[in-house]
Amino acid sequence: MPNQKLLDLLGDSAAYLLDHKCTTIDKNGIHLPAPTHVDDIWINSNRSNQTLRSLQSLLDHGRLGGTGYCSIFPVDQGIEHSGGSAFAPNPIYFDPENIIKLAIEGGCNGVASTYGVLGLMSRKYAHKIPFIVKINHNEFLSMPNRFDQTMFGTIKSAWNMGAVAVGATIYWGSAESSRQLKEVAEAFEMAHELGMATILWCYLRNEGFKVDGVDYHTAADLTGQANHLGVTLQADIIKQKLPTNNGGYLATKHGKTNKLVYEKLTTDHPIDLCRYQVLNCYNGRIGLINSGGESKGASDMAEAVTTAVINKRAGGMGLILGRKAFQRPMNEGIEMLNAIQDIYLDPSVTIA
Repeated sequence: MPNQKLLDLLGDSAAYLLDHKCTTIDKNGIHLPAPTHVDDIWINSNRSNQTLRSLQSLLDHGRLGGTGYCSIFPVDQGIEHSGGSAFAPNPIYFDPENIIKLAIEGGCNGVASTYGVLGLMSRKYAHKIPFIVKINHNEFLSMPNRFDQTMFGTIKSAWNMGAVAVGATIYWGSAESSRQLKEVAEAFEMAHELGMATILWCYLRNEGFKVDGVDYHTAADLTGQANHLGVTLQADIIKQKLPTNNGGYLATKHGKTNKLVYEKLTTDHPIDLCRYQVLNCYNGRIGLINSGGESKGASDMAEAVTTAVINKRAGGMGLILGRKAFQRPMNEGIEMLNAIQDIYLDPSVTIA
């Protein structure tokens, strides 16, 4: 039986989320996160021994260590948005050391941030928590703003600072996506050669994904295909936004889909939509972590816990939560990180 705190946070949605049974893609037919994930999945792959060790070290760290689940603390919003927009609510995080301290105190598997943040503190902390270097960014200071990802450093530099993994973003659907695909594919290949794991932020960016006032950037069918492109680049973990609707292919009248995607493989339930994302990650062989999203204030805890419940029950590997944790006092950020980790540690929150 779920604890009362979880039931209170989920509120009227508690039964809807906790009692749901997925009848689209059966849980017994997908590869679920497990303590033996590296042995079950990656041991048969082309990943090197060094990369296997890096993956294992990431999955073995923090409060979720040894469960197969992953809680990553990401801070790249100082570049992706601006330092002011990201850190004005809590200026202590202009200091890179506090970013890493929050990840450690919050019991995370790893900390994902920029070359600058992690490089500055690497000698002090690279052996204390797994580093994930975000290698490209949308610097967002160019005028007019454009949605593009630019490489900020080299894979060798990430390796030299002791990183166990690198992370990158591709804006699928954008005018620049073909160049980003090529750059990230080459970077990921080099990262694997050096023994680092790879995590891909699989986001959609194109005004064409907005139709008649409805935004399909987080549609299950489109984000599912973004995931499928990402695993084709040999990403070891996929980061994706939680699906909020479906039918993006139908609304945009672009690309190819199949009516069975909507009639058999998905429903309107958020867990079923997320399971379709998992299906597109090679049937769960590649772990899916969902994004915690922006900070909205008082509702953050309930939203973070809800996202964790949906991800876990869908068969996902975990959560990557940033702004909701660092745009508030550190003790509250730790509490929030621990709250989502508790979902993955709670045996009463089962796979749907």
